[in-house]
Amino acid sequence: PEDIYSTLKKRGDYYNFKQRTVADLWNDIKANGLARSWAERGMWNEMRMSQSDIADVTGDTYTYLMNGNTPEQGWNALFKSGERIRLRFINSAAMTIFDVRIPGLKMTVVAADGQNIEPVSVDEFRIGVAETYDVVVTPSDDSAYCVFAQSIDRSGYCRGNLSPNPQWQADIPKMDYDPVLGHRDMGMGMAGMHGMHDMSSMNAMTPKNTMKAMDHSAHDMSAMTNPSMNKDHSTHNMKGMNMPATDKPAPAGMGSQRDIAHEKTEFGPHVDMRAATPMNGLDDPGIGLRDHAQRYGRRVLRYADLRNLYKTEDRRDPSREIQLHLTGNMQRYMWSMDGIPFADAAPLQFKYGERLRIVLVNDSMMTHPIHLHGVWSELETGEAMYLPKKHTILVQPGSKISYLVSADAVGRWAYHCHLLYHMPGMMREVHITEGGVQS
Repeated sequence: PEDIYSTLKKRGDYYNFKQRTVADLWNDIKANGLARSWAERGMWNEMRMSQSDIADVTGDTYTYLMNGNTPEQGWNALFKSGERIRLRFINSAAMTIFDVRIPGLKMTVVAADGQNIEPVSVDEFRIGVAETYDVVVTPSDDSAYCVFAQSIDRSGYCRGNLSPNPQWQADIPKMDYDPVLGHRDMGMGMAGMHGMHDMSSMNAMTPKNTMKAMDHSAHDMSAMTNPSMNKDHSTHNMKGMNMPATDKPAPAGMGSQRDIAHEKTEFGPHVDMRAATPMNGLDDPGIGLRDHAQRYGRRVLRYADLRNLYKTEDRRDPSREIQLHLTGNMQRYMWSMDGIPFADAAPLQFKYGERLRIVLVNDSMMTHPIHLHGVWSELETGEAMYLPKKHTILVQPGSKISYLVSADAVGRWAYHCHLLYHMPGMMREVHITEGGVQS
């Protein structure tokens, strides 16, 4: 692990063997035209980022295992005719996010992170590092089935075999197409639909105190690079304007209504991107999965599909909000929260018994599984009475997501990205204390 980390620090995309080439450019030109394709390629080159930089360490370096079995070996499980089978998927990898499916077999998801949810039928789901999902399947007795888990970047897979006969082996499906990053993954929201934008001066964007009056829901990214935002916005559509931070938090279940605010600590060479108009990640199955319904006819699980089987226990509205930004420089392989690495960060202070909202904003183009120890994270899906509980939240590139926390466990808790090589920087300590701040 130390050798891999050392290599990533020297070159963040060292293990990416799917870099885009001139052949990809020709394909883009055929699909989108010369002007758009050339401008987009130039934009990525100027940012020194790669559209194919989906995973830091890939299947060319790792061998993916299912219950300790290589893809060549496969994990094998037998079932009897008429049985309903419950499978618990646990992503215990160090750096790999998987997309799981069982071709020819519907999966009914019944639990997330060990907590029961209302059953939802899907063909495929994404599972981040440390996440768990329980699914129920009812296989027929005349076929074998491949339990197929491909990596998020499609560089490898692990597999299992469900069969009523130990001699039967299911066909192994092909991996899906290689995903590429787009405007949405930069946190540009719907602005990316309006054409190409110059991102070259992204690091010159102004801190939050110069941006309070702007409605970013109706502007493209070109406005974000102007350091002197003294224009008159009085005639612009203000429907997207969020509440200032001094207002009372929105009711439980509805998510934050406040502006995305970038602290001064986010500005510098240690942060190569800031999401200006991040979309809510609840309805986003994730990069490489967004078109699977149209392309393959598969229904993919989304966080918006999760609904607690039981009523929410703590029904209080949050008393305050914490907006936390997941930040980094992908090329230099520097990771942090709010632009501050763990070694330099003060602990987050929670008061025992309080109910608060945490808003995660992903200011990077990597997918981060964020884990808060000690307490449950209750995803705000819009239905306050049935908030699903999770311990690990997958935050899509350039997106935001919010959840409620009841600070019911006194102690010092870790709060971090669960990707092994992100963890040294993208971590905070959380202090839950009674009657004051713990030193």
